[in-house]
Amino acid sequence: MSAKKKNKKKSNKKKNYNSKVRQNQNSSNVKANKQSQNQNEHKVMEYAKEPKEEEHKVMQYAEAPKEEEHKVMEYAEEPKEEHKVMEYAEAPKEESAPQAQETIVIENLKEKIKEQAFSDSNYVAAKELEEEVKTEEPKEETVAETEKTEKKESKETKKEKKKKEKISKEEKEKALIKNAEKRLQSPEKEVAPEYVQKMLKNKKRKKVLIGIACCLVLFVIGFSTLFALANQNNQNILKGVAVENIDISNMSKEEAKERLSKHIESSIPEELELVYGEEYNAKIKPEQIELKYDIEATVEEAYNVGRDGTLLENNYKIIGTKIFGNRIPFKYTLNEETLEGLIDNLNNDIPGRVIQPSYYIDGAKLYVDRGTDGILVDDEALVNKVKLGFYKCSQGFSPEPIEIPIKNVTADSIDMDKIYSEVYCEPKDAYYETEPYAIYPDTDGIDLAISVDEAKRQVAAEDKDEYVFDLKISKAAKTIKDLGAEAFPYLISTFSTKYDASNINRSTNLEIAAGKINGKVLMPGETFSYNETVGKRTIEEGYKDAKIYANGQVVDGLAGGICQVSSTLYNSALLANLEIVERRNHSFPASYIGVGRDATVVYGVKDLKFKNNRTYPIRIEASVKAGICQFDIHGLQEEKEYEVKILPVTTGTIPTSVAYQTNPAFAPGQQAVIQSGHVGYRVTTYKELIYNGETISKEVISNDTYSPMQTIISVGPAAPVQ
Repeated sequence: MSAKKKNKKKSNKKKNYNSKVRQNQNSSNVKANKQSQNQNEHKVMEYAKEPKEEEHKVMQYAEAPKEEEHKVMEYAEEPKEEHKVMEYAEAPKEESAPQAQETIVIENLKEKIKEQAFSDSNYVAAKELEEEVKTEEPKEETVAETEKTEKKESKETKKEKKKKEKISKEEKEKALIKNAEKRLQSPEKEVAPEYVQKMLKNKKRKKVLIGIACCLVLFVIGFSTLFALANQNNQNILKGVAVENIDISNMSKEEAKERLSKHIESSIPEELELVYGEEYNAKIKPEQIELKYDIEATVEEAYNVGRDGTLLENNYKIIGTKIFGNRIPFKYTLNEETLEGLIDNLNNDIPGRVIQPSYYIDGAKLYVDRGTDGILVDDEALVNKVKLGFYKCSQGFSPEPIEIPIKNVTADSIDMDKIYSEVYCEPKDAYYETEPYAIYPDTDGIDLAISVDEAKRQVAAEDKDEYVFDLKISKAAKTIKDLGAEAFPYLISTFSTKYDASNINRSTNLEIAAGKINGKVLMPGETFSYNETVGKRTIEEGYKDAKIYANGQVVDGLAGGICQVSSTLYNSALLANLEIVERRNHSFPASYIGVGRDATVVYGVKDLKFKNNRTYPIRIEASVKAGICQFDIHGLQEEKEYEVKILPVTTGTIPTSVAYQTNPAFAPGQQAVIQSGHVGYRVTTYKELIYNGETISKEVISNDTYSPMQTIISVGPAAPVQ
């Protein structure tokens, strides 16, 4: 007989034998279950009626929570787990030991699995026993034989699965009853497995923790709700709120605003003093840096404490504020750019400041200054100090002088290559274009009379504060003054004043000053300076003595009368609607122009400056002849040209006084008026812009004060006493 047929017979015999054993086992189990059920039915029912505490203890194991019951019963009673064990036990294997001995070992192990499967700790034990069964069964068989036997067994196992699924529910119920009966029959209470005890303890802990958490949540919600209801009608600032060190607890918004406003008015000084040793001091005023305290925003922030969050956030803020307080800073703004500019300007005045190398051109000479080591203001540190100074004042501290922080700086070396690159240029003629309209001014050609290398050797060889180098100047063939009226076809403005042509000296001074200005061209954005254009007023320049104001009197002075030139030009610039950069009024009213419209100049002290704020270049034309000083400004007509009106308004007068001077040459009682006086004035001047007959704007351009001129009378000495 072939090996295949022998294996087939063996598997069939094993299958029949296993089937009979399984049937006998099932019938015996059914009988045992019925007898056990009849004997203990009464006890189960009585136990079911016991108080809930005992019932709970029994059902913890007999009818344990689904999770535990599932773990215990799933393996013991569910057809899937049993099927796995039985299927493996019944699978045909190639035997290496006698058939009878193998069968007895397998059946004994199966009995152990079933007995353990219905106990409380059967799950783990069943798994272990199942592994033992697997290890005891034959492990060697050919692949071909296994495939054949699996096909045959698949049909039988499907039928068995269906049968087992039908009785699964009944078996679960019987298992529960059986477990309960075992516990009733046991003289002592049965102890649950260790892992079950741990799970039950963990479950109890979770329940306790969840209960505590729920209680806490309910308490917090209840407390917050009650606390919110108690504070919802409070319309004042919370207790404990302060702005800096100013307590505003329980104040209304208006009360807090009034309290803080009074504090700022009394605390912020008119100025902070900046000092550098005993040598230098400067002052910064709050209005200079546009320092402003936003009282309304500060109060709003204080009021919103405990109101701008969620219910819980607000409640905790309220409690924290009442216990610990809540300090809010003043809200303020300042112009940091202006503050930085003011501080940077200190470097121009502070003694011992560093001076970097510089140069300038005067005529055909190049002057190069070496520079000196020195100090610079620590701008960033001083900005912070000024802020801190005003902050301390807002807290109620008295203002204290601020020491200016400085840093030592070494001057740079003279860089002749850089200077030469900036100075050198080729001459360029002036010209203009009409499409689009543009004017290009002339440029002089500039070059060193010596080579750059030679200039470097001179600087290196001599240690001097200033070096002077000759220049070669090449004039342009056509200057901007040569362009003529065709390049500036539109008359923008004109203004004139009268002078006494018979006063030769004064007339000469007017002609010299006006001649230096005539033909001046300003490019867009360029600023005109009277002092730079006219230059120093010296005898060498041809100026004469004429009447001027000095020390409250009319006296003779060099270049007297040139303020009439500056005043006439000032009015022409106003009527052209140019931007006035700098202008000062006279100490006393002038005879040639009304108050509020004059412009005095003193070389190096007072200047007249204005900027070309138009789109295109402008050309200034000046003339002084036949008793008329006149300035015309020409350019190109723009889309909008305004009619400009200058409106001085006298807002008050200042009374004059009389002074007597003794003249020994006079007889007693004799007197003569040396100087006629007049009252002083306070004047506000407006500029009005009109377009198409409609006033577009009206703005104040100056507020001037003119001192009264004192009347001076010369008198003779007093008569001797008889």
